[in-house]
Amino acid sequence: MTTSKRRYHITTFGCQMNKADSERMAGILEDMGLEFSEDPNNADVILYNTCTIRDNAEQKVYSYLGRQAKRKHEQPDLTLIVAGCVAQQEGESLLRRVPELDLVMGPQHANRLKDLLESVFEGNQVLATESVHIMEDITRPRRDSKVTAWVNVIYGCNERCTYCVVPNVRGVEQSRTPEAIRAEMVELGRQGYKEVTLLGQNIDAYGRDLPGATPEGRHLHTFTDLLYYVHDVPGIERLRFATSHPRYFTERLIKACAELPKVCEHFHIPFQSGDNELLKAMSRGYTHEKYRRIIDTIRKYMPDASISADAIVGFPGETEAQFENTLKLVEDIGFDLLNTAAYSPRPGTPAALWQNQLSEEVKSDRLQRLNHLVNIKASERSQRYFGRIEEVLVEDQNSKDPTQVMGRTGGNRLTFFPGDIQELKGQLVKVKITEIRAFSLTGEPVEVRQAMPV
Repeated sequence: MTTSKRRYHITTFGCQMNKADSERMAGILEDMGLEFSEDPNNADVILYNTCTIRDNAEQKVYSYLGRQAKRKHEQPDLTLIVAGCVAQQEGESLLRRVPELDLVMGPQHANRLKDLLESVFEGNQVLATESVHIMEDITRPRRDSKVTAWVNVIYGCNERCTYCVVPNVRGVEQSRTPEAIRAEMVELGRQGYKEVTLLGQNIDAYGRDLPGATPEGRHLHTFTDLLYYVHDVPGIERLRFATSHPRYFTERLIKACAELPKVCEHFHIPFQSGDNELLKAMSRGYTHEKYRRIIDTIRKYMPDASISADAIVGFPGETEAQFENTLKLVEDIGFDLLNTAAYSPRPGTPAALWQNQLSEEVKSDRLQRLNHLVNIKASERSQRYFGRIEEVLVEDQNSKDPTQVMGRTGGNRLTFFPGDIQELKGQLVKVKITEIRAFSLTGEPVEVRQAMPV
Protein backbone atom coordinates (compact mmCIF):
# COMPACT_ATOMS: atom_id res chain seq x y z
CA MET A 1 0.00 0.00 0.00
CA THR A 2 1.33 3.40 -0.92
CA THR A 3 1.94 5.87 1.89
CA SER A 4 1.90 9.02 -0.27
CA LYS A 5 -0.34 11.77 1.10
CA ARG A 6 -1.22 9.64 4.10
CA ARG A 7 -1.16 11.40 7.46
CA TYR A 8 0.03 10.28 10.87
CA HIS A 9 -0.54 11.33 14.45
CA ILE A 10 1.50 10.35 17.51
CA THR A 11 0.28 10.68 21.09
CA THR A 12 3.08 10.31 23.65
CA PHE A 13 2.66 9.35 27.28
CA GLY A 14 5.33 9.36 29.98
CA CYS A 15 8.97 10.23 30.25
CA GLN A 16 11.58 12.03 28.16
CA MET A 17 12.76 8.67 26.81
CA ASN A 18 9.31 8.12 25.32
CA LYS A 19 9.28 11.63 23.85
CA ALA A 20 12.68 11.00 22.26
CA ASP A 21 11.44 7.68 20.86
CA SER A 22 8.38 9.43 19.42
CA GLU A 23 10.58 11.97 17.64
CA ARG A 24 12.57 9.14 16.07
CA MET A 25 9.43 7.30 14.97
CA ALA A 26 7.96 10.52 13.54
CA GLY A 27 11.16 10.91 11.51
CA ILE A 28 10.74 7.39 10.13
CA LEU A 29 7.10 8.03 9.20
CA GLU A 30 8.00 11.24 7.38
CA ASP A 31 10.82 9.46 5.55
CA MET A 32 8.11 7.02 4.40
CA GLY A 33 6.16 9.93 2.92
CA LEU A 34 3.55 10.46 5.61
CA GLU A 35 2.56 13.96 6.73
CA PHE A 36 1.97 15.02 10.32
CA SER A 37 -1.60 15.73 11.46
CA GLU A 38 -2.38 17.64 14.64
CA ASP A 39 -5.82 16.02 14.76
CA PRO A 40 -5.83 12.24 15.28
CA ASN A 41 -9.26 12.02 13.68
CA ASN A 42 -7.77 13.28 10.40
CA ALA A 43 -4.87 10.81 10.50
CA ASP A 44 -4.56 7.54 8.60
CA VAL A 45 -1.86 6.14 10.90
CA ILE A 46 -2.29 6.63 14.65
CA LEU A 47 0.50 5.70 17.04
CA TYR A 48 0.23 5.69 20.82
CA ASN A 49 3.64 5.65 22.48
CA THR A 50 2.76 4.39 25.91
CA CYS A 51 3.94 4.51 29.52
CA THR A 52 3.26 1.91 32.20
CA ILE A 53 4.91 3.59 35.20
CA ARG A 54 1.51 4.73 36.53
CA ASP A 55 -1.84 2.97 36.15
CA ASN A 56 -3.70 6.16 35.17
CA ALA A 57 -1.44 6.65 32.12
CA GLU A 58 -2.06 3.06 31.08
CA GLN A 59 -5.85 3.37 31.42
CA LYS A 60 -5.82 6.59 29.38
CA VAL A 61 -4.26 4.64 26.50
CA TYR A 62 -7.14 2.16 26.51
CA SER A 63 -9.65 5.01 26.54
CA TYR A 64 -8.02 6.60 23.49
CA LEU A 65 -7.75 3.23 21.75
CA GLY A 66 -11.45 2.52 22.27
CA ARG A 67 -12.45 5.64 20.37
CA GLN A 68 -10.14 4.92 17.45
CA ALA A 69 -11.09 1.23 17.33
CA LYS A 70 -14.71 2.27 16.74
CA ARG A 71 -13.55 4.61 13.99
CA LYS A 72 -11.66 1.76 12.31
CA HIS A 73 -14.90 -0.14 11.76
CA GLU A 74 -16.02 2.73 9.54
CA GLN A 75 -12.57 3.37 8.07
CA PRO A 76 -10.83 -0.02 7.54
CA ASP A 77 -7.66 1.56 6.08
CA LEU A 78 -6.95 3.26 9.42
CA THR A 79 -3.70 1.90 10.91
CA LEU A 80 -3.55 1.63 14.70
CA ILE A 81 -0.23 1.20 16.51
CA VAL A 82 0.60 0.84 20.18
CA ALA A 83 4.30 1.31 20.93
CA GLY A 84 6.30 1.72 24.12
CA CYS A 85 6.04 0.19 27.55
CA VAL A 86 2.39 -0.88 27.65
CA ALA A 87 2.95 -2.65 24.32
CA GLN A 88 5.94 -4.50 25.72
CA GLN A 89 4.19 -5.34 28.98
CA GLU A 90 0.90 -6.56 27.50
CA GLY A 91 2.12 -8.03 24.21
CA GLU A 92 -0.28 -10.54 22.70
CA SER A 93 -2.93 -9.90 25.35
CA LEU A 94 -3.20 -6.34 24.03
CA LEU A 95 -4.07 -7.71 20.59
CA ARG A 96 -6.74 -9.91 22.16
CA ARG A 97 -8.15 -6.98 24.12
CA VAL A 98 -8.12 -4.62 21.12
CA PRO A 99 -8.23 -6.81 17.97
CA GLU A 100 -8.47 -3.71 15.76
CA LEU A 101 -4.77 -3.03 16.43
CA ASP A 102 -2.41 -3.48 13.49
CA LEU A 103 0.92 -3.25 15.27
CA VAL A 104 2.05 -3.74 18.87
CA MET A 105 5.73 -2.92 19.35
CA GLY A 106 8.01 -2.57 22.37
CA PRO A 107 10.40 0.37 22.83
CA GLN A 108 13.40 -1.64 21.60
CA HIS A 109 11.77 -1.81 18.17
CA ALA A 110 11.36 1.95 17.59
CA ASN A 111 14.11 1.96 14.97
CA ARG A 112 12.37 -0.90 13.09
CA LEU A 113 9.08 0.96 12.58
CA LYS A 114 9.47 1.16 8.79
CA ASP A 115 9.95 -2.60 8.35
CA LEU A 116 7.13 -3.41 10.76
CA LEU A 117 4.73 -1.00 9.06
CA GLU A 118 5.53 -2.39 5.63
CA SER A 119 4.44 -5.78 6.94
CA VAL A 120 1.23 -4.20 8.23
CA PHE A 121 0.57 -2.58 4.84
CA GLU A 122 0.90 -6.05 3.29
CA GLY A 123 -2.09 -7.13 5.38
CA ASN A 124 -0.44 -8.56 8.51
CA GLN A 125 -1.19 -7.94 12.16
CA VAL A 126 2.26 -7.58 13.77
CA LEU A 127 3.53 -8.19 17.30
CA ALA A 128 7.13 -7.04 17.97
CA THR A 129 8.03 -7.43 21.63
CA GLU A 130 10.92 -9.89 21.53
CA SER A 131 14.20 -8.78 23.11
CA VAL A 132 16.61 -7.42 20.51
CA HIS A 133 19.95 -5.65 20.33
CA ILE A 134 19.14 -2.04 19.50
CA MET A 135 20.73 -1.13 16.18
CA GLU A 136 22.30 2.30 15.78
CA ASP A 137 19.61 4.69 14.58
CA ILE A 138 20.36 6.24 11.19
CA THR A 139 17.00 8.00 10.87
CA ARG A 140 16.62 11.72 11.46
CA PRO A 141 14.07 12.41 14.22
CA ARG A 142 11.27 14.88 13.69
CA ARG A 143 12.26 17.13 16.59
CA ASP A 144 9.47 18.99 18.37
CA SER A 145 11.85 21.87 19.13
CA LYS A 146 14.29 23.75 16.89
CA VAL A 147 16.35 24.88 19.88
CA THR A 148 16.71 21.94 22.26
CA ALA A 149 17.10 18.24 21.50
CA TRP A 150 17.28 14.90 23.27
CA VAL A 151 20.05 12.45 22.49
CA ASN A 152 19.83 8.90 23.82
CA VAL A 153 23.13 7.60 25.18
CA ILE A 154 21.97 4.37 26.85
CA TYR A 155 18.85 2.27 26.45
CA GLY A 156 17.34 -0.11 28.99
CA CYS A 157 17.99 -0.61 32.69
CA ASN A 158 19.66 -3.36 34.75
CA GLU A 159 18.27 -2.21 38.09
CA ARG A 160 15.60 -4.24 39.82
CA CYS A 161 13.70 -1.73 41.93
CA THR A 162 10.77 -3.66 43.38
CA TYR A 163 8.17 -1.08 42.30
CA CYS A 164 9.43 -0.45 38.77
CA VAL A 165 8.41 -2.12 35.52
CA VAL A 166 11.04 -0.39 33.34
CA PRO A 167 13.59 -3.27 33.17
CA ASN A 168 10.79 -5.62 32.07
CA VAL A 169 9.63 -3.37 29.25
CA ARG A 170 12.79 -1.56 28.11
CA GLY A 171 15.24 -4.43 28.36
CA VAL A 172 18.84 -4.58 29.51
CA GLU A 173 21.30 -1.69 29.36
CA GLN A 174 22.71 -1.01 25.90
CA SER A 175 25.11 1.92 25.55
CA ARG A 176 25.67 3.71 22.26
CA THR A 177 29.27 4.30 21.28
CA PRO A 178 30.79 7.70 22.13
CA GLU A 179 31.46 8.23 18.42
CA ALA A 180 27.79 7.72 17.46
CA ILE A 181 26.62 10.07 20.20
CA ARG A 182 29.08 12.78 19.21
CA ALA A 183 28.19 12.42 15.51
CA GLU A 184 24.49 12.99 16.32
CA MET A 185 25.39 16.04 18.39
CA VAL A 186 27.63 17.45 15.65
CA GLU A 187 24.71 17.23 13.23
CA LEU A 188 22.43 18.94 15.75
CA GLY A 189 24.95 21.75 16.17
CA ARG A 190 25.15 22.09 12.40
CA GLN A 191 21.36 22.40 12.23
CA GLY A 192 21.37 25.23 14.78
CA TYR A 193 20.35 23.45 17.97
CA LYS A 194 21.76 25.14 21.06
CA GLU A 195 21.03 22.68 23.87
CA VAL A 196 21.25 18.90 24.14
CA THR A 197 19.89 16.73 26.94
CA LEU A 198 21.67 13.37 27.12
CA LEU A 199 19.14 10.69 28.05
CA GLY A 200 19.25 7.35 29.78
CA GLN A 201 16.91 5.44 32.07
CA ASN A 202 19.95 5.17 34.34
CA ILE A 203 22.46 7.47 32.72
CA ASP A 204 25.21 6.92 35.29
CA ALA A 205 25.39 3.31 34.08
CA TYR A 206 26.60 4.47 30.66
CA GLY A 207 29.49 2.42 29.33
CA ARG A 208 29.28 -0.54 31.70
CA ASP A 209 28.36 -2.80 28.78
CA LEU A 210 31.05 -1.42 26.44
CA PRO A 211 34.40 -3.22 26.23
CA GLY A 212 37.66 -2.07 27.80
CA ALA A 213 39.10 -0.89 31.11
CA THR A 214 41.56 1.78 32.25
CA PRO A 215 44.86 0.96 34.02
CA GLU A 216 43.14 2.02 37.26
CA GLY A 217 40.51 -0.68 36.74
CA ARG A 218 37.70 1.69 35.81
CA HIS A 219 35.44 1.05 32.83
CA LEU A 220 37.06 2.51 29.72
CA HIS A 221 33.83 4.35 28.90
CA THR A 222 31.92 6.10 31.69
CA PHE A 223 29.36 8.86 31.60
CA THR A 224 31.94 11.27 33.00
CA ASP A 225 34.29 10.43 30.13
CA LEU A 226 31.43 10.94 27.67
CA LEU A 227 30.79 14.45 28.98
CA TYR A 228 34.42 15.39 28.36
CA TYR A 229 34.30 13.78 24.91
CA VAL A 230 31.22 15.65 23.64
CA HIS A 231 31.66 18.93 25.49
CA ASP A 232 33.33 20.80 22.64
CA VAL A 233 30.80 19.94 19.90
CA PRO A 234 30.53 23.12 17.78
CA GLY A 235 27.26 25.05 18.09
CA ILE A 236 26.00 23.27 21.19
CA GLU A 237 25.94 25.87 23.96
CA ARG A 238 24.40 23.84 26.77
CA LEU A 239 24.47 20.23 27.99
CA ARG A 240 22.01 18.59 30.36
CA PHE A 241 21.49 14.96 31.33
CA ALA A 242 18.88 12.73 32.97
CA THR A 243 18.16 10.51 34.81
CA SER A 244 20.80 9.82 37.46
CA HIS A 245 20.79 6.98 39.99
CA PRO A 246 22.24 7.66 43.47
CA ARG A 247 23.81 4.20 43.54
CA TYR A 248 26.31 5.22 40.84
CA PHE A 249 26.57 8.99 41.20
CA THR A 250 30.25 9.85 41.79
CA GLU A 251 32.33 12.78 42.95
CA ARG A 252 34.29 12.44 39.70
CA LEU A 253 31.10 13.18 37.75
CA ILE A 254 30.30 16.17 39.95
CA LYS A 255 33.82 17.56 39.43
CA ALA A 256 33.42 17.18 35.67
CA CYS A 257 30.14 19.10 35.74
CA ALA A 258 31.83 21.87 37.73
CA GLU A 259 34.79 22.04 35.32
CA LEU A 260 32.87 21.93 32.02
CA PRO A 261 31.25 25.32 31.32
CA LYS A 262 28.59 24.00 28.93
CA VAL A 263 27.16 21.57 31.51
CA CYS A 264 24.16 23.22 33.17
CA GLU A 265 24.07 23.54 36.94
CA HIS A 266 21.11 21.23 37.32
CA PHE A 267 20.97 17.67 38.64
CA HIS A 268 17.97 15.35 38.58
CA ILE A 269 18.61 12.56 41.09
CA PRO A 270 15.54 10.62 42.29
CA PHE A 271 15.63 9.51 45.94
CA GLN A 272 12.13 7.91 46.08
CA SER A 273 12.08 7.66 49.90
CA GLY A 274 13.89 9.24 52.82
CA ASP A 275 13.66 6.09 54.93
CA ASN A 276 16.43 3.46 54.88
CA GLU A 277 14.13 0.48 55.52
CA LEU A 278 11.90 1.49 52.63
CA LEU A 279 14.90 2.11 50.36
CA LYS A 280 16.04 -1.43 51.14
CA ALA A 281 12.56 -2.80 50.41
CA MET A 282 12.62 -0.87 47.13
CA SER A 283 16.06 -2.41 46.28
CA ARG A 284 17.46 1.04 45.60
CA GLY A 285 21.01 0.22 46.71
CA TYR A 286 21.76 3.36 48.77
CA THR A 287 20.80 4.97 52.05
CA HIS A 288 19.33 8.28 53.15
CA GLU A 289 22.82 9.22 54.37
CA LYS A 290 24.51 8.42 51.05
CA TYR A 291 21.96 10.53 49.20
CA ARG A 292 22.65 13.43 51.55
CA ARG A 293 26.40 13.10 50.90
CA ILE A 294 25.80 13.30 47.15
CA ILE A 295 23.85 16.55 47.54
CA ASP A 296 26.44 17.94 49.94
CA THR A 297 29.21 17.17 47.43
CA ILE A 298 27.29 18.87 44.61
CA ARG A 299 26.87 21.97 46.75
CA LYS A 300 30.54 21.88 47.70
CA TYR A 301 31.61 22.17 44.06
CA MET A 302 28.54 23.99 42.67
CA PRO A 303 26.85 25.90 45.52
CA ASP A 304 24.12 27.39 43.34
CA ALA A 305 23.20 24.18 41.49
CA SER A 306 19.52 23.32 41.18
CA ILE A 307 18.51 19.92 42.50
CA SER A 308 15.40 18.08 41.38
CA ALA A 309 14.25 14.57 42.20
CA ASP A 310 11.42 12.02 42.24
CA ALA A 311 9.68 10.65 45.33
CA ILE A 312 7.07 7.97 45.99
CA VAL A 313 4.64 8.01 48.91
CA GLY A 314 2.53 5.12 50.11
CA PHE A 315 4.93 2.33 49.18
CA PRO A 316 3.71 -0.99 50.65
CA GLY A 317 4.21 -1.05 54.41
CA GLU A 318 5.20 2.62 54.69
CA THR A 319 4.50 3.79 58.23
CA GLU A 320 3.75 7.35 59.27
CA ALA A 321 7.24 7.57 60.81
CA GLN A 322 8.84 6.38 57.57
CA PHE A 323 6.84 8.92 55.57
CA GLU A 324 8.03 11.62 57.96
CA ASN A 325 11.63 10.63 57.13
CA THR A 326 10.83 11.56 53.53
CA LEU A 327 9.41 14.88 54.69
CA LYS A 328 12.57 15.48 56.73
CA LEU A 329 14.81 14.81 53.71
CA VAL A 330 12.81 17.29 51.62
CA GLU A 331 12.95 19.83 54.43
CA ASP A 332 16.70 19.42 54.94
CA ILE A 333 17.73 19.48 51.27
CA GLY A 334 15.28 22.00 49.84
CA PHE A 335 14.65 20.80 46.30
CA ASP A 336 14.10 23.21 43.43
CA LEU A 337 11.61 20.73 41.99
CA LEU A 338 10.30 17.40 43.20
CA ASN A 339 8.15 15.09 41.06
CA THR A 340 5.88 13.24 43.47
CA ALA A 341 3.58 10.26 43.03
CA ALA A 342 1.52 7.91 45.13
CA TYR A 343 2.69 4.31 44.79
CA SER A 344 0.88 2.47 42.00
CA PRO A 345 1.19 -1.35 41.81
CA ARG A 346 2.53 -2.36 38.41
CA PRO A 347 2.16 -5.78 36.77
CA GLY A 348 5.20 -8.01 37.02
CA THR A 349 6.85 -6.14 39.88
CA PRO A 350 7.50 -7.79 43.29
CA ALA A 351 5.93 -5.00 45.35
CA ALA A 352 2.61 -5.36 43.53
CA LEU A 353 2.17 -8.81 45.12
CA TRP A 354 2.93 -7.79 48.70
CA GLN A 355 0.10 -7.98 51.21
CA ASN A 356 0.91 -4.74 53.05
CA GLN A 357 -0.58 -2.36 50.48
CA LEU A 358 -1.76 1.00 51.82
CA SER A 359 -5.22 2.44 51.26
CA GLU A 360 -5.80 5.05 48.58
CA GLU A 361 -6.94 7.45 51.32
CA VAL A 362 -3.60 7.18 53.15
CA LYS A 363 -1.61 7.57 49.93
CA SER A 364 -3.66 10.61 48.88
CA ASP A 365 -3.25 12.27 52.28
CA ARG A 366 0.54 11.76 52.27
CA LEU A 367 0.84 12.97 48.69
CA GLN A 368 -0.99 16.20 49.55
CA ARG A 369 1.20 16.78 52.59
CA LEU A 370 4.37 16.17 50.63
CA ASN A 371 3.27 18.44 47.78
CA HIS A 372 2.50 21.21 50.27
CA LEU A 373 6.04 21.01 51.64
CA VAL A 374 7.52 20.81 48.12
CA ASN A 375 5.80 24.09 47.17
CA ILE A 376 7.09 25.80 50.31
CA LYS A 377 10.69 24.67 49.75
CA ALA A 378 10.61 25.47 46.02
CA SER A 379 9.35 28.97 46.84
CA GLU A 380 12.19 29.41 49.31
CA ARG A 381 14.73 28.24 46.73
CA SER A 382 13.32 30.69 44.19
CA GLN A 383 14.07 33.63 46.47
CA ARG A 384 17.75 33.52 45.53
CA TYR A 385 16.91 34.55 41.97
CA PHE A 386 15.26 37.87 42.78
CA GLY A 387 17.26 40.77 41.34
CA ARG A 388 19.84 38.47 39.77
CA ILE A 389 20.80 38.42 36.13
CA GLU A 390 20.28 34.96 34.66
CA GLU A 391 21.15 33.71 31.19
CA VAL A 392 18.06 32.26 29.51
CA LEU A 393 17.97 30.18 26.32
CA VAL A 394 14.82 31.28 24.48
CA GLU A 395 12.75 28.31 23.35
CA ASP A 396 9.29 29.59 22.46
CA GLN A 397 6.60 32.22 22.81
CA ASN A 398 4.64 32.37 26.05
CA SER A 399 1.36 30.72 25.03
CA LYS A 400 -0.56 32.83 27.57
CA ASP A 401 1.04 36.17 26.66
CA PRO A 402 2.22 36.69 23.06
CA THR A 403 4.27 39.73 24.11
CA GLN A 404 6.55 37.43 26.10
CA VAL A 405 9.02 34.70 25.25
CA MET A 406 10.00 31.78 27.45
CA GLY A 407 13.07 29.73 28.12
CA ARG A 408 15.13 28.18 30.89
CA THR A 409 18.02 29.28 33.02
CA GLY A 410 21.06 27.07 33.37
CA GLY A 411 19.49 25.85 36.60
CA ASN A 412 16.39 24.78 34.63
CA ARG A 413 14.05 27.50 35.96
CA LEU A 414 11.32 28.33 33.45
CA THR A 415 11.60 32.09 32.80
CA PHE A 416 9.34 34.55 30.98
CA PHE A 417 10.26 38.02 29.72
CA PRO A 418 9.12 40.55 27.08
CA GLY A 419 10.43 39.91 23.58
CA ASP A 420 9.79 38.97 19.96
CA ILE A 421 10.08 35.22 19.41
CA GLN A 422 11.05 35.75 15.76
CA GLU A 423 14.13 37.69 16.86
CA LEU A 424 15.04 35.80 20.02
CA LYS A 425 14.29 32.11 19.45
CA GLY A 426 17.47 30.13 20.05
CA GLN A 427 19.29 33.12 21.54
CA LEU A 428 20.93 33.29 24.95
CA VAL A 429 19.56 36.35 26.71
CA LYS A 430 20.67 37.86 30.00
CA VAL A 431 17.53 38.57 32.01
CA LYS A 432 17.16 40.51 35.26
CA ILE A 433 14.69 38.63 37.45
CA THR A 434 11.87 40.83 38.73
CA GLU A 435 9.21 38.29 39.79
CA ILE A 436 9.61 34.92 41.46
CA ARG A 437 7.26 31.98 41.85
CA ALA A 438 7.80 28.47 43.18
CA PHE A 439 8.62 26.97 39.80
CA SER A 440 9.04 29.87 37.37
CA LEU A 441 10.44 33.38 37.05
CA THR A 442 9.71 36.61 35.18
CA GLY A 443 12.23 39.25 34.23
CA GLU A 444 13.41 41.99 31.90
CA PRO A 445 15.97 41.42 29.11
CA VAL A 446 19.36 43.02 29.66
CA GLU A 447 21.59 41.67 26.90
CA VAL A 448 21.51 39.12 24.05
CA ARG A 449 24.64 36.99 23.86
CA GLN A 450 25.67 35.94 20.39
CA ALA A 451 26.27 32.20 20.23
CA MET A 452 29.62 30.84 19.12
CA PRO A 453 29.74 30.15 15.37
CA VAL A 454 29.53 26.53 14.25
